[in-house]
Amino acid sequence: MSALANILEAAGLATVAISLVRSQAERGRAPRVLHCEFPLGRPLGRPNDAAFQYRVLDAAFDLLRRVDVPVLVDYPETIVDEADAPLDCPLPLRRDPRLHTAVDEAIGLLPAYRRSLERTGRTGVVRGGAADRVAALVAAFVRVAAGDDWTVDGAPIEIGAAALDIRAYYEEAALGLADHVPEARRAESWFYRRTATGDLLRQVQKQLRASGAPRASWFALAPTGQQLARE
Repeated sequence: MSALANILEAAGLATVAISLVRSQAERGRAPRVLHCEFPLGRPLGRPNDAAFQYRVLDAAFDLLRRVDVPVLVDYPETIVDEADAPLDCPLPLRRDPRLHTAVDEAIGLLPAYRRSLERTGRTGVVRGGAADRVAALVAAFVRVAAGDDWTVDGAPIEIGAAALDIRAYYEEAALGLADHVPEARRAESWFYRRTATGDLLRQVQKQLRASGAPRASWFALAPTGQQLARE
């Protein structure tokens, strides 16, 4: 961000940026930065609060008049929320006890996922096929955890892309179960700390790391901030 802003300024274009990590803004020395002490992922502040978001934008654009650059200004309001606390989302009851818990769970969340998709009109489940395929991806992770090869329908598939599809499916299903827009990363924490599939992905990540597998094969399975041990 800072490098691009300085390039644009050198070409005669005035820039302004919004920062959520002050130390990075200080090191980058972009010409004009408004630092907002908000949760990561929420650069304009509170979701569904247009008045608040417009105030943030107004404060940012006001910096365009400054010529004493570089300038770093703190937005006067701070937002503290339970960004990392798991959502209180009820998981579906077991449907088919013959299936692995994670696979049965994924199938049971399909109605919630569809409610979220109908509400928003967009989805992050775009890498390995439609949402109907997520249960098969979860089943593949079950087999990987048991030491089998990574295949779906007899064909190998990219493990990182599959993990991202599964995570998107679950987090969007959480939005379909919640009655409000959750704070940043709460759906992520719900997935990794409250669901059988989230626990499965972390365990596979732990196995791959312990086996000396290349970082690219396990890095996408769980963000750095999610603990390996289930709470």
